[in-house]
Amino acid sequence: MTTRRFIVEPRGLASNRLKLLVPLGSIFAALVVSGIFLLLTGENPFAVYGQMVDASFGSSRSVAETLISATPLILTGVAAAIAFKMQVWNIGGEGQFLMGAVFAAGVAIWLGDGTPAAIILPAVILAGGVGGAFWASVSAVPRVYLGTNEIITTLMLNFIAINFVNFLIFGSNSPWRDPEASAFPSGRPIPESARLAEFFQRLDVGIFIAILLTIVAWYLMSKTRWGFAVRIVGDSTTTARYAGIGVSRKILGVFLLSGAYAGFAGGLFVSGPVGALDPRSLILGLGFTGIIVAALARLNLIAVIPVAILLGALNNSGPALQSIGVPTATVTMLQGAILLFAVAGEFFIANRIRRPDKVDDLAADAGVTA
Repeated sequence: MTTRRFIVEPRGLASNRLKLLVPLGSIFAALVVSGIFLLLTGENPFAVYGQMVDASFGSSRSVAETLISATPLILTGVAAAIAFKMQVWNIGGEGQFLMGAVFAAGVAIWLGDGTPAAIILPAVILAGGVGGAFWASVSAVPRVYLGTNEIITTLMLNFIAINFVNFLIFGSNSPWRDPEASAFPSGRPIPESARLAEFFQRLDVGIFIAILLTIVAWYLMSKTRWGFAVRIVGDSTTTARYAGIGVSRKILGVFLLSGAYAGFAGGLFVSGPVGALDPRSLILGLGFTGIIVAALARLNLIAVIPVAILLGALNNSGPALQSIGVPTATVTMLQGAILLFAVAGEFFIANRIRRPDKVDDLAADAGVTA
């Protein structure tokens, strides 16, 4: 009796070409699947995709808006990649992003108009990182010292942060709320000296700060002794302990660094295009989208930059779809499809599927007859 089956076996060291082709294939497969759904709803997928490309890259204004959308995604993607590299599942980028925005706006309002830009701008950006790290510590400390599940705690803290930001603006008379906007509550504008300089359309220098911070994270993780120890812990905590590496300290440090990068994104968004702690402009799921960025970049910190620009283009194209009668939820569907295929792609990078040869069939038959 001959059995027909497939064998899944570890691939070993995947080639660089495969590592490049799989993410590209994931995007292509997501476009095909989303196109089928568009056809089923009566839409022309080529017209929809053409509108999305035009809205994202068709003019200097659209390119600027795409890069504005990509700026926080670069940092939330780096935040997720830093944590995931060490097998620390920080799903709290959204909450850490928002708490970074709270801290950044609070410091800007506290320092006030009289503070020189050379002082207030670094203080605001740094405060964003502190806010994100603080919010990450609420999950990191129990994870390290009590063994709690960081997936659950970081996920739940996202919703606490969302409701806290809404409370500061819509449910209280906090310093973050604009006292002159009584009929329609909104965030208090931060001082002009705390705003990032714009140089192209609405695009500000935050894009360069985000890229610089990404390079710093890459250097820290790839070129330093600390980063080497972190990679060992991520590969095997048993090996790390045997080598005398403080596993708990490394996990805590990576968790806080991840939170800080998500907080930096919040700080740059407040001091850049938003200019206030405005829930309607901040609660956009940018922390959750950062997870998609990190997955599609395969946790490569430098690759996060072009992937974030791609996802920023998708986010930027959403409103333009309404002009041709397509719901903006199409963008969310496409993002979800990209994430699913990216995760599936990781399986094929780590494993390969083959048909059994005759030796395998004979061995299987022997096992069956036995």
